[in-house]
Amino acid sequence: MSLVDVSDLTVEFGSLRAVDGLSFRLEQGGALALVGESGSGKSTVASALLGLHRGTGARVGGSVEVAGIDVEEASDEELRRLRGGKAAMVFQDPLSSFDPYYAIGDQIAEVYRVHARVSRRAARARAVEVLERVGIPDAPRRSRSRPHEFSGGMRQRALIAMALACTPDLLIADEPTTALDVTVQAQILDLLHTLREETGMGLLLVTHDVGVAAESVDEVLVMRHGRAVEHGPVGTVLGTPGETYTRELLAAVPRVDARRAATGEAGEVVLEATGLRREFGRGKKAFTAVDGVSLTIRRGETLGVVGESGSGKTTLGRMLVGLLEPTAGEIKPGGGVRPDVQMVFQDPVSSLNPRRSVGESIADPLRARGERDETRIRGRVTELLERVGLEGAHYDRYPHEFSGGQRQRVGIARALAADPRVIVCDEPVSALDVTTQAQVVALLGELQRELGLALVFVAHDLAVVRQVSDRVAVMRRGRIVESGPADEVYDHPQDPYTQQLLAAVPALDPEVAARRRAARRELAAA
Repeated sequence: MSLVDVSDLTVEFGSLRAVDGLSFRLEQGGALALVGESGSGKSTVASALLGLHRGTGARVGGSVEVAGIDVEEASDEELRRLRGGKAAMVFQDPLSSFDPYYAIGDQIAEVYRVHARVSRRAARARAVEVLERVGIPDAPRRSRSRPHEFSGGMRQRALIAMALACTPDLLIADEPTTALDVTVQAQILDLLHTLREETGMGLLLVTHDVGVAAESVDEVLVMRHGRAVEHGPVGTVLGTPGETYTRELLAAVPRVDARRAATGEAGEVVLEATGLRREFGRGKKAFTAVDGVSLTIRRGETLGVVGESGSGKTTLGRMLVGLLEPTAGEIKPGGGVRPDVQMVFQDPVSSLNPRRSVGESIADPLRARGERDETRIRGRVTELLERVGLEGAHYDRYPHEFSGGQRQRVGIARALAADPRVIVCDEPVSALDVTTQAQVVALLGELQRELGLALVFVAHDLAVVRQVSDRVAVMRRGRIVESGPADEVYDHPQDPYTQQLLAAVPALDPEVAARRRAARRELAAA
């Protein structure tokens, strides 16, 4: 009997058929990735395995069996025993999965007590045990910490610990590494692989990142519009894909070993930063986020800034734009004229006012510069919308009516409204699918060539940064540890930290991924 047996699954929300006749199996101890873009239905499938659509108004057809339980026919009590007991789920955002008011250990202990009739002391001991198992240092003490006291990677480890508390047969991981740095992502993927080896549990991985799938599973099922496009061994699907859509998906994945196509010569210096330092807090609680950073930005070039969370790259970007004042150091304009510097943010949802139309948001820089003619304002906004690949008629629409990629285009249009010479892009594609990511990156490159823009591209995704950058600066703990032409830094990294970052980038070849995982394991054991 298969651990998971899905046959002709359909899930409908009103008139939308999110999953359309999907069938697959997962054997005990196996690992399968559901890969696809946003809207492909993969997360809907994951929820169906645990009966999470029950009571939501969704219409579910076909059959789903997990660990011998018919999910659709199961009683509410049987479903409660299945969830967390036989099958557990790890979500993308661990912060929203934990109660912010209670200690991590108490929450894990409570899950364990729901499924195992044990004392509070035994449940607490089990919580510490699984936290130690997933690599949380000083687990007895850290188990008393609240979620906000953990880093993103630590919270994801804690969520995996909660899932493991009842020794499930199946772990469902829904985009478990999307928001994590490349080195932390590698640690989480290595952890999942080790847990599979040691416990024999099955893994269903939901991801839009093809590289993550290559690192983690035996089989891949590619989804599009709720249907299976291609299904087979990971090496075959990623190495010799048989379907056009799979090939297009793979072609859109940025490669860390691919050199950037030659661009034009960089022009004059438009912005220069010298000895930038930024501190937060005072006295003993003072924290230096950026420490002695100097750089130049030239017309028509892209400077990539890479580093993990906490490296200071976003703080640096905000100082370049003027959103933060440096504690020390200075930012000088090239040629003595201060260029207008604009920013494209990571999350266009939070940077756009949900109560105002996108046209009004794009018009803000025009009005800030003194433009009062509403006809000219609307004409310029219409022009900008069309320039970034949207329609002028979208002026009166609101942010929630757009997809993630479209919202990011709105953010770019708003930045262009001020006629900047420099645009700082802060993780502008980190939340997007690979094909949408490729479209936004191509748009930025096109605008740069046409308008002579200088771009500062801040990101933790090293493959994307190589794809777009002429020069790269690697940041760690507030300092630039290595910088130079992108090809030189990537092909011949000098600093051990740069080498470590590059070694953690997911490989699309499962054999290469396995060798890298073994090397990381040896290094950790040394």
